[in-house]
Amino acid sequence: MKKMINHVFAVMFLALGLLFMVVPGPSLIFFIAGLLLLAFYYPWARRYLSHFQKALKSSCQFIDKKLARR
Repeated sequence: MKKMINHVFAVMFLALGLLFMVVPGPSLIFFIAGLLLLAFYYPWARRYLSHFQKALKSSCQFIDKKLARR
């Protein structure tokens, strides 16, 4: 039962992330939340979540460097 509820919320968050890619909204937050919930049960979700975290970290560092130059 707990696993099913987890999957329902994960799919809901991923669907909201896809929706917010089309309309303005916080799509990255919902993608990360959906992957986080799936990462409890699936190793492939852990890999995607790790990839997502590394990409966000590097993009934030890039933006920080650009803003520091001003």
